[in-house]
Amino acid sequence: MAFDGSGIEQLLSGAVSDGTYAGVSALVVGRDGVLHQSSHGEAREDTMFRNASMTKALATVGALQLVEQGRLDLAATVESILPAFGELQVLDGFDGERPRLRPPASKATIRQLMSHTAGCGYFFLNANFARYAELTGLPSPLTGLKASLRGPLVNDPGKVWEYGVNTDWLGLVVEELSGQTLGAYLAEHVFGPLGMTDMTFRPTDAQRARLLPIRTRDAEGVLVEMGLDFPPDPEWDAAGHGSFGTIGDYGRFLQAMLNGGGGVLKRETVDLAFSDQLNGAPLPEIMVSVDKTLSNDVPSLPVPQGWGLGFHLVSVDLPGMRSAGTGDWAGICNTYYWIDRSAGIGGAIMTQVLPFFDDRIVPVLLGFEMAVYEQVGAAVPAA
Repeated sequence: MAFDGSGIEQLLSGAVSDGTYAGVSALVVGRDGVLHQSSHGEAREDTMFRNASMTKALATVGALQLVEQGRLDLAATVESILPAFGELQVLDGFDGERPRLRPPASKATIRQLMSHTAGCGYFFLNANFARYAELTGLPSPLTGLKASLRGPLVNDPGKVWEYGVNTDWLGLVVEELSGQTLGAYLAEHVFGPLGMTDMTFRPTDAQRARLLPIRTRDAEGVLVEMGLDFPPDPEWDAAGHGSFGTIGDYGRFLQAMLNGGGGVLKRETVDLAFSDQLNGAPLPEIMVSVDKTLSNDVPSLPVPQGWGLGFHLVSVDLPGMRSAGTGDWAGICNTYYWIDRSAGIGGAIMTQVLPFFDDRIVPVLLGFEMAVYEQVGAAVPAA
């Protein structure tokens, strides 16, 4: 049966008309290629997006290539490759306005970097870390300053899942072992082989001209330009948030994962990446935002979940939607993707709006996924 994307186009064109989006692109891929691609409002087929945290999966795949080659061990300590990581202490509270630091109870591993259990945090999602940054002048990673990675751990390694700069450190591991910048390594070993022709950490002026501006909602809910952007010349290629590309580029990556690695990873490595790696470390019931200009609070799905190597995992079939074992994640500018290897379906929907988890965008995101599975069939039909 041919894939009929008219329902998706109606949903998204309506969401532009009612002000949910100024511009949005959507893409659906199967194992054999693109099933649907459309752009609405200000977005075009060649629009460039800040992938933000959707970069994490790309960088993790690069690191997993090194694992396959025997150049990197998941059980290796991070400090055995990057001694600077071994200098990080755990933030254990405050004595007045003086941060209280102590050595970590264990040494973080490469596997823990990939599964966000290495103890690293983010300034906008951890109140203690935000206070530390304010008291010490630690810059945000969004400044493009590499010194932003020298903040303390916020947990002992292996104890809990916490979103943070784990993948940025993983990118530095790739650079150390490959002798290349992360952007150059991924261009040679991931982006190039998969035909991701616009994917880059250093957009040209012509590529920047195709970027959607970042918008936020004013008091009336109208989307307005923020005058905010990622730094044009960062000090490092940020594996946690630094890539740019088109939705078509990202679709080629999704298709590769549906096809057991698509030639850039072995199937058994993809299987490992899509298997739970938390080792009992709990996921939070809610990711509480400290900076509401960047992110709203993000509640956890009320279903069993896990975290693999670079991918969030849903452990059960969702009625009318994705299958058990699906990997997914998102970017802070309200970009989202999922990879359902069981059903052979991947999807992405992208815009450039802050804060993350916009309460008008989320229902459209869910509607998009349900429209996809109405076409291809879900493991559990919607009631």
